[in-house]
Amino acid sequence: MSKRIPDTAAWRPATKLVRGATRRSGFGETSEAMFITSGYVYDDAETAEARFKGEAEGFVYSRFGNPTVAMFEERLALIEGAEACRGTASGMAAVTAAMLSLVKAGDHVLASRALFGSCNYVLTVLLPRFGVQSTLIDGTDLKAWERELRPNTRAVFLETPSNPTLDIIDLEAVTTLAHKVGARVVVDNVFASPLLQRPLALGADIVVYSATKHIDGQGRCLGGAILGSKKYVTEELTPLLRNTGPSMSPFNGWVLLKALETLSLRVNQMCGNARTIAARLSDRPGIGRVLYPHLESHPQYALARRQMSAGGSVITLDLSGGKPAVFRFLNRLRLFDISNNLGDAKSLATHPATTTHQRLSDAERAELGITNGMVRLSIGLEDVEDLSDDLAQALKV
Repeated sequence: MSKRIPDTAAWRPATKLVRGATRRSGFGETSEAMFITSGYVYDDAETAEARFKGEAEGFVYSRFGNPTVAMFEERLALIEGAEACRGTASGMAAVTAAMLSLVKAGDHVLASRALFGSCNYVLTVLLPRFGVQSTLIDGTDLKAWERELRPNTRAVFLETPSNPTLDIIDLEAVTTLAHKVGARVVVDNVFASPLLQRPLALGADIVVYSATKHIDGQGRCLGGAILGSKKYVTEELTPLLRNTGPSMSPFNGWVLLKALETLSLRVNQMCGNARTIAARLSDRPGIGRVLYPHLESHPQYALARRQMSAGGSVITLDLSGGKPAVFRFLNRLRLFDISNNLGDAKSLATHPATTTHQRLSDAERAELGITNGMVRLSIGLEDVEDLSDDLAQALKV
């Protein structure tokens, strides 16, 4: 008797994270198999021809596709609510491929100014080399979006919450404006993770991730993902990926696939810890401001509550004493590690002005609201009381 095929679309998120897109080999393994192979063999020449023509299902080369990576892609698509997904070697490979798949010489890209440093490079340095003009604006200003969109704007790029100031951009409003001129919207959803914010449901066309962050979330491997419609992934994205080769390794695909099983457990705990810590720090002397999307003092609090199911795992502080105060604080931490990563099980702290955004000029950082006193905290899975104690002793004057 054949086993009934489950209706995966009807499953709730936690079930999809554990069982979605599982492919078992003839050995019937419980845990998903890791297929460490670069190539594949065919029963006969006719089968090889059919696969290369796309007339028969199956794999032909791991730069094009791999069974383990495919399981990760299909499972993440289920969680995101996307028709299709492609994994990449890193988050920046995902951002770069997504943008290059959408534009050509003569096109225009409009983006929010508050971006990760490498994303800024892709938009302001790389794309212009190929004849694509980019304009950066204040992403929270809807009038700026409306004013700067052009007839030749083919792509809109934004991240929300932004890095490191945690600006929240109104996804529904921006996508409505962009679609009026025929532009497609690419959202870097890494700070929110697929569990806290659903850009596709809010009108976005493409979502990109650094899977290194919350999806792995345990500091083990690099990875990225691009999600969108089946038509976009098949006809525009896949040819670029196949011919340029930013492939996800099968080993990394397996690590990320297994990490999805615990994603909701980890992200929910991190968010709870972050919310508690943000509230405790909000009125502490020596801190000019505490930025956290689900804290009432956040400038876009109402929008964040409407757009995100929780506030995320990142808190940004602005210490009153500038860079000296930040370095003293960082060097006194005993539990938090100094690291530019985020979304990790271990709590991390970094100084954006001298790390992730150090290549920007002083004027550019000032325009983004990145001060010399700014600290970005990525809250992990440790006991919240231990984290609070560590921050308290490090902030003590």
